[in-house]
Amino acid sequence: MTTPESTIPPIPADANPLGEPPAAETAAPAEPDLAQRYAELEAKHTEVADAYLRAKAEAENARRRADEEVSKVRRFAVEGFAENLLPVMDSLQAALAQPDADAKTVLEGVQATLRQLSSALERNKVVAIDPPAGTKFDPHQHQAISMVPAEQDPNTVVMVLQKGYLIAERVLRPALVTVAAPK
Repeated sequence: MTTPESTIPPIPADANPLGEPPAAETAAPAEPDLAQRYAELEAKHTEVADAYLRAKAEAENARRRADEEVSKVRRFAVEGFAENLLPVMDSLQAALAQPDADAKTVLEGVQATLRQLSSALERNKVVAIDPPAGTKFDPHQHQAISMVPAEQDPNTVVMVLQKGYLIAERVLRPALVTVAAPK
């Protein structure tokens, strides 16, 4: 009688029962695979590093261009305002060129020049603060010079001594006013 162990032929030492290639054969192809993978990763790293440097340079160039633009805006911010004032200057010089003009002509010229100046200021968002009598006193736009007894409500404007001005809704100069005293 034969035993089950005697019917099974012995497995050679170099054979693999699952049919996989021996370990020595799998290790050899893995090395070129690692070298190839390393080369791919190295190329990818070089590509990413190059893209990073380009993006960094572009950001620095954009920042530099923005800084230059801000610098130009600061230097030439008054250019438009000055252009609007040049006709006023021309009118004043024309008035001085007429030394023998009569008072009526000079007055008309001064009024026309004042209109030019007012127009130039308005185009540049400079607006007068000229509160009518009875307006509530606003310390953000008015500067009280004195308090006077008046028939109107306390803390209201009685009279404007000097107009104030706003530039783009910011107080350039407050209006100088007298204010009604409490009764």
